[in-house]
Amino acid sequence: MRRSLQAGLLVTCGLGLLHVSLLTDLCLRYVKEGMRLPLVVSGAVLVLLGLASAVLDRGREDQDGDGPGQGHGHEHTHGHGHESRQRSGQAQGGQAQAGHEQGGQEEGRQEERRQQQRGREHGEHGHGHSHGHDHSAVPRVAWLLLLPALSLLCYAPPALGAYTAARQPPEPVTHTGDFDPLPPTSPLPITLSDFTSRVQEDRGRAIRGRLVRMTGFVTPGSGAEGGSGGWELTRIILNCCAADAQSVKVRIHGGPALAANTWVTVTGTWHPGGTLGTRSAVVALDARTVTKTARPANGYQDALPLG
Repeated sequence: MRRSLQAGLLVTCGLGLLHVSLLTDLCLRYVKEGMRLPLVVSGAVLVLLGLASAVLDRGREDQDGDGPGQGHGHEHTHGHGHESRQRSGQAQGGQAQAGHEQGGQEEGRQEERRQQQRGREHGEHGHGHSHGHDHSAVPRVAWLLLLPALSLLCYAPPALGAYTAARQPPEPVTHTGDFDPLPPTSPLPITLSDFTSRVQEDRGRAIRGRLVRMTGFVTPGSGAEGGSGGWELTRIILNCCAADAQSVKVRIHGGPALAANTWVTVTGTWHPGGTLGTRSAVVALDARTVTKTARPANGYQDALPLG
């Protein structure tokens, strides 16, 4: 790979990072909000490195522009000079004895090979920067770096959703300390994590009979409870990036069957099952209303529903 192409690759990677982190919110599909600034800085550094490399390489090419002509001229002079000496040697050898002539011709051929070798060495010296001392070659596998860069620029992979959530168990939710009293608001805005902890850990059972409202995306149901059109309201939470994603789910009963990954706001009451306030309680909701809503800018937060 030529150095100019390496510089172009650096610039392309940098532009891809800036596109998803500075110009758009696409980076929030893969990392938490706190990682946005490091991505912007990394993209800017890659662009600056690529531009600086291109400028420096152009300066070297301008300085070495006369190198090839000198090298070829030197090689050409040596080659023709030796041919003249060789013809003179052959003419003198024709006047000598036959044995001496054969020996002189053999010696002349050896000398010719040595002179040609010296000519090539001088010619290569004239091309020193472009041939003899080119250390810019890198493994061809470096071209693979172009694929994610172009992907970020042209088609950013979608965020994690129902496919991922359906293939992993829900993340256990634990609450430390005592629960605060629930406000009298009805319906009560609540996150999926808070609803889960209230159902399975609140000994006061304050969630019983309360009308709550939650927002998440649809994940097709699995297991016995989801056998009659059940589905799960889901949120995916990141600790750092998409590689460590974990899901929080609430089983929905009575709501209409919607397409996977549809973002909805659901209101309803706790669906009885098990002993409320213990781990045996089912994390489920009897839905009263299911309303489609827009995907939030940062879908990897278990946030309260808007409105």
